[in-house]
Amino acid sequence: MRILVIEDDAALSDEIARALRAENFAVDVAANGEDGRHLGATERYDAAVLDLGLPKVDGLTVLQSWRAEGQALPVLILTARDAWAEKVAGFKAGADDYLIKPFRVQELILRLRALVRRSSGHASNKVTCGALEFDVQLGHFEMDGLPVRLTAFEWRVLSALMLRKDTVVDRRELLDRVYEYDADVDSNSLEVIVGRLRRKIGADMIRTIRGRGYLLTAD
Repeated sequence: MRILVIEDDAALSDEIARALRAENFAVDVAANGEDGRHLGATERYDAAVLDLGLPKVDGLTVLQSWRAEGQALPVLILTARDAWAEKVAGFKAGADDYLIKPFRVQELILRLRALVRRSSGHASNKVTCGALEFDVQLGHFEMDGLPVRLTAFEWRVLSALMLRKDTVVDRRELLDRVYEYDADVDSNSLEVIVGRLRRKIGADMIRTIRGRGYLLTAD
């Protein structure tokens, strides 16, 4: 999973990014609304954390711009503005959730996971594919009831496939879910990650669809 954090407070954005990366998320950070708006419109993210009081372009304008362009990216507004009118304006602009500063980072992570789950079309926190189970809210994978130990990159690929099980996921999309904006990506890195996952959950569960991408299935 890949998250966009748009926050002009450097200390806060660093804290959020560290916490998200510790939970295996890929994270891109923008310090102003102009850069954030561009990243949200041109890169592929699972969700965005958006401050309202941003330099260059305010957060509400960023959100309105995305929605006007048909961008369905789930957005959690993170702000110190706690007036009811501010919340109404945020939701009318297309926000999916609203968290007031100060806040607990763990609550932010739980809310983001819930946004990603709902946007993927899953009603339950637990998504299953044969003997493989993914607890979206906790971020845990189990196979036959036993924990599956994954690296951050493996977790990102498997979570993307799991949330779209029985659907072919484009190779480019998977790469976008794994690596951050300025990462140096080897040409065969995704194949290496998929190979390691096959050894952990079973070779037959992840199929290569030539010329398209990968399919996670229990069939």
